[in-house]
Amino acid sequence: MDRAGALKAAREVPGVPQDDDGPVFKEPWQAQAFAMTLALHERGVFTWPEWAATLSDEIKRAQAAGDPDTGETYYLHWLAALERLVAEKGVASRDTLHDYRHAWEHACDRTPHGKPIELTPADFHH
Repeated sequence: MDRAGALKAAREVPGVPQDDDGPVFKEPWQAQAFAMTLALHERGVFTWPEWAATLSDEIKRAQAAGDPDTGETYYLHWLAALERLVAEKGVASRDTLHDYRHAWEHACDRTPHGKPIELTPADFHH
């Protein structure tokens, strides 16, 4: 992800945690979700207004379901918005996203702590 794109996204999308250097992330997956969002936007899959509206909707849904909105769950909402747009735009089906989510969970469960998680075909058939 280039710095200019990251800074633009941090300015245009409400709520992105940032410091003077741009967006900040607590976990690597958050940076990866951010980068995937930038890449899909740059490829024309969705506009920033579409993204902001979808993210806002996901945050509102979570708050209605009891999310205390302390900022700790921001990137969970980000990921939910990304998955939703990917499905709505036909990039991947909800079923495919579901299958991959469960495969990654399975791979994570079977991987010893501190070792890299590797996704294998067996993870899709657990």
